[in-house]
Formats: sequence, structure tokens, C-alpha cells
Amino acid sequence: MGGKSFHIKYPILGNCLIGISINMLYNEPIAFRHKRGIPMIDKQAFRGLSYGLYIIGAQSGDQRGGCVVNTLCQVTSSPAQVSVAINKENVTSRLVAESGRFTAVILDEDTPMDLIGTFGFRTSAEIDKFAEHPFAADAAGVPYVTEHTVSRFSAKVVQTIDVGTHLMFIGEVEEAESTGFGAPMTYAYYHQVKGGKTPPKASSFEGDATVAVKEEEAAPATEASGVRTAWRCTICGHIEYVDGPELPADFKCPLCGMGRELFEQVEL
Repeated sequence: MGGKSFHIKYPILGNCLIGISINMLYNEPIAFRHKRGIPMIDKQAFRGLSYGLYIIGAQSGDQRGGCVVNTLCQVTSSPAQVSVAINKENVTSRLVAESGRFTAVILDEDTPMDLIGTFGFRTSAEIDKFAEHPFAADAAGVPYVTEHTVSRFSAKVVQTIDVGTHLMFIGEVEEAESTGFGAPMTYAYYHQVKGGKTPPKASSFEGDATVAVKEEEAAPATEASGVRTAWRCTICGHIEYVDGPELPADFKCPLCGMGRELFEQVEL
């Protein structure tokens, strides 16, 4: 199959001219696709970015809250400053904005999924997340998780930037401490080894990253031992198949660590 060829001249480094022949077959350059109105965003490209996994804590008045993020990073060393982006719809974002302070802990690779489930998939508008796990408070009274952490930080907000769906808080670090010797958990480890999911409000959430039941996983309606049922976690979307009408009394979601009370039965 033939294709169109044309010649382009454009200036490079002042008065130099260069000619380029481009063959418009199947591998059309992105720049030309863009001019023709074809989107240039390849979501796969973002998966090459490296992240850690952190829990942000905040308190305003009598209300305390926290959430899991992958957006914490150091921005300067003198003064020591960190930044974090939090979804505007998160209670934690409001608490940080109101109080002007936040804490952050780096999670280790042994962090249990129930801890991540509490802070990553539940809302501080309904529960006190810190009441369900060991925690302490910094000199300003802001809470932080104390289990399965590598380091902790306390920061005072010096700048807030509205970046659309999220607020980016720049904080000057007032306290920093090494709290453990485990390996810091990366976002890739969380997904690939622990089988974690991305909450819809996360900065790295992709709209098409939904939980689906694979055809090969479809279970028959009946088994020799009786009826087989399926249950979906209302927090992370995991589907569990069981022989019988109910989940075991002590069952916990293998992805987010939530108990059976947060599962709903689904049709097979």
C-alpha cells in the first residue's frame, strides 16, 4: 500500500534549515495526529511513574481524619518541605485546609490490607479511622499512624495550590523521625504483590480501571455440596465465591481487609 510523502522545512538553531521527509503510512507522528484532532494522551504512559504509599493525617477542632495517598514528595531540603495532593472531596483535604497542618507516614511492605482499607477506601465523614488502629499525635496534636511505618513527618502548610480536582499542599517539615526498618512500599508493590486497587478519588485513578468478573471465573449456580453464591465488597469491588448461602462469620476482604458486613450478594 502506498502513502503520501511530503517535505517540511522549519528553522532550527537560528538560521539553519532542515528538511524532513515523513511517510504517512501507519506510524503517523503524534504531532500530526494532534493536528488532525486525534487525542495525544496515552494512559499507559503514566504507569511508568514511580510512587510510594503514605497515610496523611489531619485534625481540625474535634474532628480528625486521614487518607492513603501516593502523591507525597520532598520538594526542598533547606528549608525541608514536602508536598501532597489530596482530592477536594476528601474530608482529609478539608481538615488540612482548615488547620494548616498535616502528618504523613511512609508505609512498609508488610502493611496489612485492613489498614490500607480503612484509610484508603472508607470515609472520615462516617468513621474515626484512627480509632481503629494504633496512633499517636505530634507536638501540634495532629494524629499519625504508628504501625507498619518507615518514617513519619509533621508539616505546617505554607502554600496551597488548586490543581483542579485536588488541592496541593506545600508544607514546611517541623518534625521528622525514622520509625521502622522495613522496606518502603511502592505503589507498584501494592498493586502487583498485594493485589491492591486504586480508589476513585486517587490522583492516579483511571476511569477504565474498574473491577470486572472474568468469564473464566464465572461459577456454576450449584455445586455438589449445595448452592454457590457470589459476594461483592462494597469498598473495593472484589468478588468472592463461596459454597453456601453466606460468607464465613470471620471473613475479611483479601484486597481491602473489610469484614463481611460490607459485602453484598450478587447474581451469578
